[in-house]
Amino acid sequence: MNNSAWTADLGNGSYQNPILYTDYSDPDAIRVGDDFFMVASSFCNTPAIPILHSKDLVNWTVINYALDKIPYERYSKPAHGCGVWAPTIRYHQGTYYIFFPMPDEGIFVTKTKDPWGKWEAPTIVFEGKGWIDPCPFWDDDGKVYMVSAFAKSRMGFKSILNLCELHPDTLAVVDEGKFIFDGNVTGQHTIEGPKMYKRNGWYYIFAPAGGVKTGWQTVLRSQNIGGPYEYREVMKQGNTNINGPHQGAWVDTQNGEDWFIHFQDVYAAGRIVHLQPMSWIHDWPVIGEAAAGQSYGVPVQTCRKPNVGKTYPTYAPAASDDFSGETLGLQWQWNANYDLSWYKMNPKEKTITLHAIPKDSTVSLSDTPNLLLQKWAFPAFTADTKLDVTALSEGDTAGMVSLGVAFGAIAVTLENGKKKLLKITGRQTFDQEAASASDFSEVLMELEELDFIYFRNIVKQVPEPTICSENDDEIQDHPFEIISFSYSLDGVDFKEVSAFDAKAGRWVGVKNGLFCYHIGDGKGGSVQAEYFKIKP
Repeated sequence: MNNSAWTADLGNGSYQNPILYTDYSDPDAIRVGDDFFMVASSFCNTPAIPILHSKDLVNWTVINYALDKIPYERYSKPAHGCGVWAPTIRYHQGTYYIFFPMPDEGIFVTKTKDPWGKWEAPTIVFEGKGWIDPCPFWDDDGKVYMVSAFAKSRMGFKSILNLCELHPDTLAVVDEGKFIFDGNVTGQHTIEGPKMYKRNGWYYIFAPAGGVKTGWQTVLRSQNIGGPYEYREVMKQGNTNINGPHQGAWVDTQNGEDWFIHFQDVYAAGRIVHLQPMSWIHDWPVIGEAAAGQSYGVPVQTCRKPNVGKTYPTYAPAASDDFSGETLGLQWQWNANYDLSWYKMNPKEKTITLHAIPKDSTVSLSDTPNLLLQKWAFPAFTADTKLDVTALSEGDTAGMVSLGVAFGAIAVTLENGKKKLLKITGRQTFDQEAASASDFSEVLMELEELDFIYFRNIVKQVPEPTICSENDDEIQDHPFEIISFSYSLDGVDFKEVSAFDAKAGRWVGVKNGLFCYHIGDGKGGSVQAEYFKIKP
């Protein structure tokens, strides 16, 4: 099965942006020798903090997760918009470090000698609400620092960067440090996501500003780590269609080239990943293609590939799954901290068994922990699955889900001894970072005795919304998608049963996948999925 997602490598020595049309939000990256590693936000999904690997900065694949589960019991249930925010990955003296914030709990660090292997249990570096976007920095004199930002929803203010010293083992702050830059008084509102580097005697802090959808990339510099810092806007949207180009990582190659990885918010699909060439002029970076007569750059759509000394095969993160492995594929995450009892891999049969986990009838589908989800892999696609529903028990519901601010599902439910086709539609709402949801279930028809059913989820881009008139987005020149569900009894003839407009999420792109739950007394059964095929 061809299971690759979007491919950026054009096969002629060039690449196209985005390099990943997938919601790897708030990316950060490093190079260690000939290997590049990238991490991204994961919020309440587990396993948490995806780790991607590349040999050429263009072709990437997921190799691991830093956290098996998120600390704290509250994450046994979905906490949409909370959990693990923007992480930073660094390498120092043989050890890989990932610093990550949880805005309600504090700043954490996890370490390893082998990024493909087991990461240490996270240690809390700073306990308290509102500190976000940490980046450690080892200075030439051996001291260790951490630059970070603040979440207004927890602190009451934002747009300020903070610098504090860490203990040499990085496991605790020496003190709470000091404010080193105030974007509120410099026109750099919503400055956050800082990444610290040093070059030619200058300390640099790369930081996005202006807001996710409409912002730009700012760089601060000083010859004293404590400041004062001067600043310059080094990448803007300009006349391109790449809105809000910012937040990411400066990475160099083995041959001395400089590149910048960043995201673009494309609403329902989330924050997709771009790669920009980077140059230096008078010790200031210019990211992208230099704008005529300006000190900043604008994003490129296509470019020659980075010079890493070799040519590597084209590849991409997994999308489709035939469930032939002994472990769950790395494209999958659960809707909350998971339990191994929720599923079983059947490599000989090439299926996955999803057990019907008890669910309160008052809990929305979007707040169900055992949703098995993956990020969108293309701008538009068709996802197909085949379910064996012979092991369902009374009160079980199993099917295919699309989870976003607007969400829906198509499923088989066993009620009063009869299998029925079920449609679920719902909507999440947010009050600051707290999410709530409501949904509506509708029985479409009673099914004759059947063993297998086929479900299809189509995501199609359209010029503008056609189903709902509501449009609360900040800007208009972004993709619009229609999400639809269909079913088939033979895998050939599909009948559409629902369609709705995709909605921009709360920092999170729409995901789709599978589920199985049980409502009522008695013991739940299970469903087996034979495949989950993605076709662009």
